Amino acid sequence: MSDQIKIQVERREDFGKGASRQARREGKIPAVVYGHGGDPVHLLLPTQETTLAVRNPNALLTLVRDGEEHLVLPKDIQRNFISQTVAHIDFITVRKGEKVVVDVWVHVDGEAAPGTTFNLEEASVPVLADATSLPESVTIEIEGRKAGEHVYAKDVKLPAGTTLELEDDYVIATIAETIEQDLGETEEEAEEPATVGAKGGAAAEGSEG
Repeated sequence: MSDQIKIQVERREDFGKGASRQARREGKIPAVVYGHGGDPVHLLLPTQETTLAVRNPNALLTLVRDGEEHLVLPKDIQRNFISQTVAHIDFITVRKGEKVVVDVWVHVDGEAAPGTTFNLEEASVPVLADATSLPESVTIEIEGRKAGEHVYAKDVKLPAGTTLELEDDYVIATIAETIEQDLGETEEEAEEPATVGAKGGAAAEGSEG
């Protein structure tokens, strides 16, 4: 479940690309907080602390500014394509007891029947859960499943208080036969010299002409 992390933030006064680059050089991440009908709030967050906090994309954060605390969830995290550092974050304000929809990872438990392999059609799925108690993942069970079988949304194991936002017949994973590829002769086999019989044209080593 989500852990609340407190981060000290400051209001952002300067805007534009130049101001954003300057903030990043100073070790701060530009961010905007939306939600509950209020005006967007522009903030600056400490880079190192925030980057660690949002490794979990559904991290519940408490932003502290001038003694006031605001409970938020990341809505959109923009990262630098090359360095993968966090460049900007959009947050949504949440309240205790409020339900939100987030995407969580699908954990696969067990092994399919011998001679088969499983294909995970959806690596993550949307769930509805309490904003202050979000699951990190949900689980599907594939133990002993045979080729041709499917794992549907109705088969997903959910934590208490969590609802899957998919139709029951939505396919999460499929089980298929393992396909063996014919790789032909190995390099070693291809290079092995042919054996010449007694009546062959090649003379034996050391034989007289």
